Amino acid sequence: MASPAAEGSYRPERTHLVQLVLHSKKALQHGEQLCSRARAISVESAQTAVDVLALDAKVRWITNAVTEQLKLAASVAKILVSKRTLLENEAKSWDTIRSQRTGALDSVLDSLGSQVVPPDFYLSSPVSSLFGSQHGSDDERDDSQPNGSVAGFRPSQSPTETLRGVLHNGVSGSHRQRTGVNDRSKWKTLRDFVDEQAIEDMLESLEADRSVLDDMMARTSDYPETLVGTISVIQNSLPPPLSVPDMTEVFNAQESMSADMANDLQSLLQHYDQMAQALHENEAGEEFSDADLQVMNRDTDELPAIIVDLEKNMTSIDESHQRLLSAKKSAQEHLASQRGTLNDLEELADIVAEMLERQDLVQDECREHLTQLVHKMSTIEELHHRYTSYQYSYNKLVVELVRRRKYMEGAARIVQGMSSELRTMVEEEQQLRNAFNEAHGEYLPVDVCLSIANMPTRWQVIPTSDELEETSPEIDVDILSEALSRVSTTEGALSASQSL
Repeated sequence: MASPAAEGSYRPERTHLVQLVLHSKKALQHGEQLCSRARAISVESAQTAVDVLALDAKVRWITNAVTEQLKLAASVAKILVSKRTLLENEAKSWDTIRSQRTGALDSVLDSLGSQVVPPDFYLSSPVSSLFGSQHGSDDERDDSQPNGSVAGFRPSQSPTETLRGVLHNGVSGSHRQRTGVNDRSKWKTLRDFVDEQAIEDMLESLEADRSVLDDMMARTSDYPETLVGTISVIQNSLPPPLSVPDMTEVFNAQESMSADMANDLQSLLQHYDQMAQALHENEAGEEFSDADLQVMNRDTDELPAIIVDLEKNMTSIDESHQRLLSAKKSAQEHLASQRGTLNDLEELADIVAEMLERQDLVQDECREHLTQLVHKMSTIEELHHRYTSYQYSYNKLVVELVRRRKYMEGAARIVQGMSSELRTMVEEEQQLRNAFNEAHGEYLPVDVCLSIANMPTRWQVIPTSDELEETSPEIDVDILSEALSRVSTTEGALSASQSL
């Protein structure tokens, strides 16, 4: 305990007490600075936290909006794919039908190529040539026709029209001048009378038109891939989710550390008050024992530890504040990068609108061109029907010519029989008249019945109106059998062709 002392006397402990008070005051001031700074940081942290939450909300809102817009753009890419797929399927359907029809046409042409035509059908007189559109080969050509030409032939005349003309005019075999008639390897086939160059030109034109359709479709072929790629670029440019500190945890920690600093500051204040009071009492004459001074020294020695504790808490508060500042900076960077993303998204919207517009335009053009292709492809079916009818009519012609030959032979037999009978009757009549004249002629006056001496009229059966005698080519039995077989099989194909 302190004991009273004479006023104004000098004591060594007074100097020591002054130093203790100065240390305590300095520690108190340092503690107050630390607490003041910690309080300012806490206030600033609160505002920073508000800014971080606001920025995070903006970033998340923009990210969600951009994601939704990218989903819409992805759906547009799917629409573009579906529209293109629809066009491709229509083009494939057209290709399938074309393949079927060209295959059917090739089958008809192959069938025509497998059926030979007797030379009598195309090596004949100008008025009766079945296939005047074709020149004979060197060993088949009629020497009476220069350059193998046939009078009266019209280049535009179709095979069936030629057949109808022959049925009207008939066929004559009297003008044939050829070699190797029985060598069927040198005979022409029905296909030799087909203008295959015109067919080839038509098919090449159709293929060229099909290539035009491919070129039209190719104008937008890369749209889906380009759009998906742009969407991926924008998607990848989006910043990763913002890492926002747990505000409750931050502020609870700051509050706890602020409370600890307040307690430490209170301890510094109490110690300073005690030291100041002790100095005041010492100046008033009180003396302190060594034990009292030791306690004062021990308390003063504990001041640096309290300061360290204050500094540690203040550093922790500042670190939590720095976390908030870092989060705020990161949020600001996210927001700045998203402005560029929004610009890209706006450009993407313009691109999508332009893609849809061009796709619709190309689709309309492709459909119009497809309609034209469908119309032009009917030419293949017309050719199929034409040459099926051509083969059918030829086989019917073979049958008809055989029938006509039978008719001609029957008529010839009748004419020959009638001529023979008339000749016999004339001879018999002549004998009877000669016998009569010999028996009674010398007794009859000359001027009585002058016609009694006439011979019987001789008769000759000939075509009327100066018409030429009708002729018909000889047709082998196997050719007739083949024609009859093909007539029955071709009728079904011809009916199907007509229905198409």
